[in-house]
Amino acid sequence: MAVSVDTVYQRVLGILNKEQRGYITPQEFNLFANQAQLDIFEQYFYDINQFGRVAGNSTEYSDMLTLLNEKINLFETTSAMTYTGGYFILPGNLYRLGTIIYTNTTTNPFGVVSNEEIEVERINKNEFLYINSSPLTKPKNVRPIYYADTNGIKAYGNSTLIDDISCNYIKKPAKVEWVYQMVYGEALYDATNSQDFELHASEETDLVMNILTLSGIAIKQPDVYEIGTQETTMNTQQEKA
Repeated sequence: MAVSVDTVYQRVLGILNKEQRGYITPQEFNLFANQAQLDIFEQYFYDINQFGRVAGNSTEYSDMLTLLNEKINLFETTSAMTYTGGYFILPGNLYRLGTIIYTNTTTNPFGVVSNEEIEVERINKNEFLYINSSPLTKPKNVRPIYYADTNGIKAYGNSTLIDDISCNYIKKPAKVEWVYQMVYGEALYDATNSQDFELHASEETDLVMNILTLSGIAIKQPDVYEIGTQETTMNTQQEKA
């Protein structure tokens, strides 16, 4: 499902060179590629908010909310969380945090061990003292709570939880990189060490156009900028019509 970084780079170079408009180096391309990927990725969440307010349609392959969720689902992941310095540490590639899960392990009178996954309720940090002071709202292993701050996550059940916590989250796209090896003075693509775009395959054209827009600014070619901008604007209007 990924988009080949080499395919996008060659398409961008092909468009730039067709009219002798200029050239962008691999280093410049990598910078533009990562900016383009992030712009498209972040737009998903704004679009979901927009399309979530309007009625969808029953057509299997053209409901925009379904298509957007399909694109975002590529970045959904689950990870166990490490407890360090009094906090559970958030994943380094976190973009948006989803559900925090506690695995509550119990043993019945017959010695049978069972594990139950429980969603941990999020609270504001300033609410903890009030919640913890009342027997009715005090957290338990069967009703855990957590709050988050700049250090990470604090979770509470019967006592402070220090293990068995995991999270569902949306991860950031991996950093795109077109890697090359110099052979007889030419930069040859190194597929082994390169990193493709992680976006949905349908985003290939938008990536090319967004990178062209950025390239046009860098090489001071207004017509290249206009090509990318016009194509991106047209695609956006078609999607949101």
